[in-house]
Amino acid sequence: MASWYGPGFHGRRTANGERFNTRALTAAHRTLPFGTRVRVTNQTNGRSVVVRINDRGPYAGGRVIDLSSASAQAIGVSGTAKVSVVPL
Repeated sequence: MASWYGPGFHGRRTANGERFNTRALTAAHRTLPFGTRVRVTNQTNGRSVVVRINDRGPYAGGRVIDLSSASAQAIGVSGTAKVSVVPL
């Protein structure tokens, strides 16, 4: 499962030290190294996006990745969605 995070975090520092930008194609993952690019595919509609890992999370149970709002919008996620995550 994936979720998204955005407005309340925009401009705050991410775990890798950069400022979070809700319009960037980035994501948070618990273990993948910062800078890793992953293809996230929405299992409901087949849309995918390549994002860069720049933060840690998600902290909600059952979720594997938190997408920036731009990343979520690119694949049609509003709230949560079942996704596949493939490191590139």
